[in-house]
Amino acid sequence: MRWSWKIGEFAGIGVYVHATFFLLIAWVAISHWAREQNIGAALNGTAFMLALFGCVVLHEFGHALTAKRYGIKTRDITLLPIGGVARLERMPDNPIQELWVALAGPAVNVVIATVLAVWLQTVGVEPFEKLSMTEGPFAARLMTLNLGLVGFNMLPAFPMDGGRVLRALLATRLEYTRATDIAASIGQGMALLFGFLGFFTNPFLLFIALFVWIGATQEASVTQIKSALSGIPVARAMITDFHSLSPSDSLGRVIELILAGSQQDFPVEENGRVVGILTRSDLLQALAREQRGLTVGEVMRQDFQSVDSSEMLETGFARLQDCECHTLPVTRNGRLVGLVTTDNLGEFMMIQAALRSGGKPAKVSRLQ
Repeated sequence: MRWSWKIGEFAGIGVYVHATFFLLIAWVAISHWAREQNIGAALNGTAFMLALFGCVVLHEFGHALTAKRYGIKTRDITLLPIGGVARLERMPDNPIQELWVALAGPAVNVVIATVLAVWLQTVGVEPFEKLSMTEGPFAARLMTLNLGLVGFNMLPAFPMDGGRVLRALLATRLEYTRATDIAASIGQGMALLFGFLGFFTNPFLLFIALFVWIGATQEASVTQIKSALSGIPVARAMITDFHSLSPSDSLGRVIELILAGSQQDFPVEENGRVVGILTRSDLLQALAREQRGLTVGEVMRQDFQSVDSSEMLETGFARLQDCECHTLPVTRNGRLVGLVTTDNLGEFMMIQAALRSGGKPAKVSRLQ
């Protein structure tokens, strides 16, 4: 994620903090200072917020390490003002495995809250006498917030963990896409309820309503796309009429190719092997810095993903979602044979849908 900095790594998973997170910390410190005119209060409020986000990081590692048990890697964990985001390469195909991955995060918060409650009992403080997120001892407030995180995350609505738990339970008896549609519909219903209550109570509920509605809609959409692409090899939809570049080509050559056709991103080959991708955005950034004299090899991205022509389109779609560019090189026996882009996947799906609605076999010779 852009504007993020790495602050650590555990179990091969990098932890990043986004620039906007520092704005939240600054706001917390300033608000505590303005309210109490005390540097100690500002430091205490900042420390509490950092402790809370420490719990959020542990929550995300609960998801990540459980997914690792099922052979699923986590690309990274990023801290944002709204919480943490663990980028898993994919969710488990087995509903029971997805259930455990989804439950692992809230389970970590339960453990943290339990440890804090035991410690408070040990020092003579009744942890459940007055549950408050704003008043009382530091550890008691942190315990209450962890319990709040459990309750919030277990709401049966995407993108919260509860939505994935609900989908996993439904998927044990229903087809996966159908289970996702039902879980997404329940999430959207909750979003409408939050929005209604937000008008009369807390305006923050309006933000949560929007967050839940978008999350539920996106989850249903992505699942439907994956279902539509499953079982279809990449070779059926890849672009075979394209241009490739050499690392020694000039940027002027790239400009000529872009103006002469519709291709935006270009694979870069050397000795018959794909060594990079030159995207339109990277080219424009180089031109804006008046670096037209550079070669393709100096501007291209060397960190890129590719897909084999025998792999399924749903795999290619998942990789397109994870990479920052909109083009995947397609290889066969290590050699470049085509490209897959977000645009041509969309066109392929529209053509397939049109053919099915017309009662014709779903075969598109132009895309084979």
